[in-house]
Amino acid sequence: MPLRLEGKVALITGAGRGIGLAIASRFQQEGATVLLNDLNVDGVSVQAQALDARYYACDVGDSAAVDSMFAAIRADVGRLDILVNNAGINGSEGEDVSARHEKSMRQMEQIQNGQPITEHNDTTIELSDDKWRRMMRVHLDGTFYCSRAALKLMRKGAAPGVILNLGSIMGTAGGAGASHYCAAKAGILGFTRALAREVATRNIRVNAIAPGWIETDMTSNLGPLAPVLAAQTPMLRFGDVDDIAHAAVYLASDEAKFVTGQVLSPNGGWHMSQ
Repeated sequence: MPLRLEGKVALITGAGRGIGLAIASRFQQEGATVLLNDLNVDGVSVQAQALDARYYACDVGDSAAVDSMFAAIRADVGRLDILVNNAGINGSEGEDVSARHEKSMRQMEQIQNGQPITEHNDTTIELSDDKWRRMMRVHLDGTFYCSRAALKLMRKGAAPGVILNLGSIMGTAGGAGASHYCAAKAGILGFTRALAREVATRNIRVNAIAPGWIETDMTSNLGPLAPVLAAQTPMLRFGDVDDIAHAAVYLASDEAKFVTGQVLSPNGGWHMSQ
C-alpha cells in the first residue's frame, strides 16, 4: 500500500510535544518530509533530532518572525505542501488553578443538590487585557500569519496545498471560565471556512480539527474536573494524541480531496454536530 503523504513537505507548528509532535510523527510515517516549529528551542530541537527533521524556533504570534521562518523554509526546502497550525496555549500556564477547579466542583454540587448557588465563575470579569491579547496573539494571529505566509509558497507550486487549523470543541460548544480560549478557537473555525472558499480556485484545501478532551500537558492541570469531564463524554474517557494525528493524516491526504471548509471533531461524543 502506498504511503498516504509520500513526497509531501509539511510544517507543523507547536510540534515540540503533544498533539503537534504526534501529527509530525504520523506524517513522517506516511512519507512526508516534516518541518517542526516551536517556541521552545530545547524541546523542538530534541524532537527534530529524533525524527531527523529540520526545525524552526519561532513565535507564531510575531508576524516578522513568521515571515523570517518561511523565508528560511523557502531557502532550505523550496516548497510547502501542508501547513498544520497547531501552536497554542491554554492560558493558565504557570498558574495554580486548583482554587478555580475547587470552586467549579462546589458549584456543581450546589446545582446537583438543589441548593442556592453561591459559587460563581468570574473568570471573564477578572481577565486582564494582557491575557486576552496573548490568547488571541498565539491562536488567532498565529494561524493567520502562518497561513498567509504558507499561501505565498503554495500558490507557486503545481501540487495541491493543504492547510489544517487546530480548533477545539470549546470553539463550538463554549466553556465557562475560558471565554478568551473559546473566542480564539471559534475565530479559527470562522477563518478556516472563509479561507477555504477563497483559495479553492488555487487547488488548496483548508480544514479544521476540533479536538475534544485529549490527554496532553495542556489538560494535565484539570485536577478533580478531569474525571467529571470523562464521565460527561459518551465514550467515558479522554482521547489520546494519536486520535488527532490520524484525523490530520486523513485530511492532509488525497483521501480527503473533496473535503474543504470542514471541521472534523474527534471528541468521544462530548459534542455532536451536523
